[in-house]
Amino acid sequence: MAIIGKFQSTNGEIVGEIFTINVQLQNVRIVREETPANEEAPTHRIYAGRAEIGAAWSKTSRENRSYLSLKLDDPSFAAPIFANLFQDDDGEYSLVWSRSRS
Repeated sequence: MAIIGKFQSTNGEIVGEIFTINVQLQNVRIVREETPANEEAPTHRIYAGRAEIGAAWSKTSRENRSYLSLKLDDPSFAAPIFANLFQDDDGEYSLVWSRSRS
């Protein structure tokens, strides 16, 4: 697992940055979807500036801990990035990525 982003809650949004060797995004905003289309629809949308770069779904871990499961994608990416956003003990958030075992 690797931390590829740090975020904090600001004015009802989760705002922060995503950083990998190839991706350096600042002012990334995770915004709650006010009216999801159905139960399978994303609960949040993800923006970098004006561009929508992904979606997130609210999940609960086996330890009963809430988190967001993110799918980030953009035409400039070689492939989508899947990661999870967890709230840290200090109230900030960490975006955690791990390589698929397939």
